Amino acid sequence: MRKSIFAIFIITALSGMAFAGVFSFFGKPEKSAALETVPVKKKTISASILATGSVKPIIGAEVKVGARISGKVEHLYANIGDRVGKDQVIAEIEKKDLEAQVAQAEANLKAADAGVGVSKASFWPALSAETDYGFQDTRYFPQKGDNFGGLKVTMPLFNGQDLYTIKQSKATKEAVKAALEFSKVQLSYATIKAPISGIIASVTTQEGETVAAGLNAPTFVTIIDLSRLQVDAFVDETDIGRVKVGQKALFTVDTYPDKEFTGKVKAIYPKAIIQENVVNFDVVIEIDDPNIELLRPDMTTSVTIYQEERIGVLVIPRAAITKERTGKFVLVKQDSGNFEKRAIKTGMTSGSDVEVASGLNEGEIVGIKRE
Repeated sequence: MRKSIFAIFIITALSGMAFAGVFSFFGKPEKSAALETVPVKKKTISASILATGSVKPIIGAEVKVGARISGKVEHLYANIGDRVGKDQVIAEIEKKDLEAQVAQAEANLKAADAGVGVSKASFWPALSAETDYGFQDTRYFPQKGDNFGGLKVTMPLFNGQDLYTIKQSKATKEAVKAALEFSKVQLSYATIKAPISGIIASVTTQEGETVAAGLNAPTFVTIIDLSRLQVDAFVDETDIGRVKVGQKALFTVDTYPDKEFTGKVKAIYPKAIIQENVVNFDVVIEIDDPNIELLRPDMTTSVTIYQEERIGVLVIPRAAITKERTGKFVLVKQDSGNFEKRAIKTGMTSGSDVEVASGLNEGEIVGIKRE
């Protein structure tokens, strides 16, 4: 009998303890002293992607200037670091021979022009109108009783040899004229001008050297326009799906660690760059910062690309959220000091902050379990 009473007592005690545990989990899960508390507050947050990259000239902002003709470099007006403007003369190749060719072509043109005049003057002076068939006689034939009544009569003259001589003279003149234009173009190649405005980045030819222009034009100088730079950011394949053209970007360089430069996503290369089995995609950042000329090509950058910005949304720390099969939950502090388990829905995540879409109000206190 005593054993039975004792067994009933043990069963009752265990049942009471189990009930208390269940009540404690669903009704009073934690005391305030066991949890760190934070308020639900409004905040502006944004999602972002971190990447590394480097500063590069945009297409057309770095130009290698060379020579299209062979000859001795007579003058070189460029030094490394000099700022030059578009069409500014930076070098001259010896050109006395080219000037002589132009003078000879001009003389040949005068001779050809005179030849055309002689060919025309050798014919009847009354020939005044030229046609596709030769020249026309525009004299008057006032004959009594004729059918023309003293009107001017136009008669085409067909003289094959004469027509050939005149056309040959004209063709010779056109050929000489084309040779003159070619000589002038060749002479213009002796004066090398800057195709863009910028800074001289390198000089590879000196005065007195003889350059030979072949399939590859010899490079004189390299010019870079430091106002036309971009950032090539290498984004991991796990993040590239969230990058869109037009998104805002900020980046820093090691030279100015405390200064942020602004830009935006201009293009995303479709082909990946694989290095040591790591897959990245090249994302081009267009720089729109007024201090762009502080930057130099090949500077290393740390880039932050922002997906979107949410202004004035409710946020809580990520550590306050517990994930279960049925959803996401937090512990909300009650007036009694105990914590109540409550289901919530979340939105954007930004760093350690998580947006609360529903389930909490501003000012409520949530608990965070710290290990």
